Amino acid sequence: MGAAFWIKRYLLAAVPLFAILAIVEYVKGSTATADFLSAALWAAIAAGIFVFTQFRRYRKGLECAACDAVGKNTKQP
Repeated sequence: MGAAFWIKRYLLAAVPLFAILAIVEYVKGSTATADFLSAALWAAIAAGIFVFTQFRRYRKGLECAACDAVGKNTKQP
């Protein structure tokens, strides 16, 4: 798993999270630039924590069924 994999995983976590936080700010009625910057900052921090923990788990060789299922389409019988 190279750098491209981890960057892609980071973006897949950060972009939707930013969209959710920005929509919440918009619905609250606050459309100031600072509110959207705050949403971007929180999305970046949360995605960074997510990717860091996944990278650490990968480096240690720990199993995570929920983490391994991310991005895979599996059909249950």
